[in-house]
Amino acid sequence: MLRRCARWALTLLALGGSALAAEPGGPTPQVLQGLDALYPELDALYRNLHQSPELSTQEEKTAAKMAERLRALGFEVTQKVGGHGVVGLLRNGQGPTVMLRTDLDALPVEEKTGLPYASKVTAKNPSGQTVPVMHACGHDMHMTAWVGAATLLARSKDRWRGTVMMVGQPAEEAGAGARAMLKEGLFQRFPKPDYAIAVHNLASGASGTVEYVSGYAMASVDSVDLTLYGKGGHGAYPHTTVDPILLAARTVLALQTIVSRERNPVDPAVLTVGSIHGGMKHNIIPDEVKLQLTVRTYKPEVRKQILEAIERIAKGESLAAGSPRPPTLALVEGTPATYNDPELMKRVVPALARVLGAQNLREGTPTMGGEDFSEYGLAGVPAVMLWVGTVESGKLQAVQKAGGVPPSLHSPLFAPDRERTLRTGVTSLTTAALELLGRP
Repeated sequence: MLRRCARWALTLLALGGSALAAEPGGPTPQVLQGLDALYPELDALYRNLHQSPELSTQEEKTAAKMAERLRALGFEVTQKVGGHGVVGLLRNGQGPTVMLRTDLDALPVEEKTGLPYASKVTAKNPSGQTVPVMHACGHDMHMTAWVGAATLLARSKDRWRGTVMMVGQPAEEAGAGARAMLKEGLFQRFPKPDYAIAVHNLASGASGTVEYVSGYAMASVDSVDLTLYGKGGHGAYPHTTVDPILLAARTVLALQTIVSRERNPVDPAVLTVGSIHGGMKHNIIPDEVKLQLTVRTYKPEVRKQILEAIERIAKGESLAAGSPRPPTLALVEGTPATYNDPELMKRVVPALARVLGAQNLREGTPTMGGEDFSEYGLAGVPAVMLWVGTVESGKLQAVQKAGGVPPSLHSPLFAPDRERTLRTGVTSLTTAALELLGRP
């Protein structure tokens, strides 16, 4: 027992916590004692995943790796749920069903970290273009922590009762994977979980720490394609045309009044025009201009109002310009706001504090980023997403002292503090699961 306690103390110190934060005799520390021996295997898996990323909807090899790991642990595994989705079930008597979810996909980003295991992968995107691919959002870290938690739980079935449901979800970056899995019967073909837990990297947080937000934590995300129409002609004779570039300029400015003048300031929202394309030559007025917008909100009613206002303003500006036809709008991607169940958070946070140390937990603030993990909550499952810090604390302090910020998620320079981040991710998922599962 003395040796086990010593190893547990070393693990906590590696996480930046206090060895006195947990009770060595409790079930969670005893289960986590296996993390030290498991870590080299997880580290190798992480580097392998990082070097072999796959784009959204193309995660065939990644999904196969996850399925293989779960089968080796004794899970009942089903593949190709909603694309390349993976579902693993480990049944262990009567008790709650706890779902642990990871995302599988990577991004079309060229890695510039200089790491010896940096990605050099390229792939064809949906448009047929060859693009570089990188796990710039840390889904490789999510997957590795997920495998670590599954391993520790499978090796400690004497410590819990119920069902562990491991979900490997494709196409998170496209905002489509969760919806696709649910559409293919995720909660009908398999047990509907009593709880759902996920972790996500936090590029602005110190490694070894966890941040949490109760209630609305991430925004809904809507991608809107807007096409404005004009009457093309010679740039020297604008009076013979209807200039869609001028129409687009007026429309972009008018769209900014939706948030600044139509919304209650206490209901956060963001509307950004991220791309605008029109014309081919200096002296030719084109027939049309295409815009791409992103809309971020929390409340469903705010989301609905802003999307309706975009259409109203686009039609009004087109009418005022004498456009030969109304604009066309298409909602091409959309995910609802992520809502962390407050009652579930009240159970999970104290359990994490006992294991990681209260000083390594911090209540955060909602962000305007988006995540389709939100879909599981809307499907009727109490759900919580936790944020795991990724930046070595000394490095983070130095960057902040200089007035800077570390590389963000989706940056070609994003590189987590590997060991500390991975240990914290495994610990967080395992601790949350053990808190929610039944006791022998």
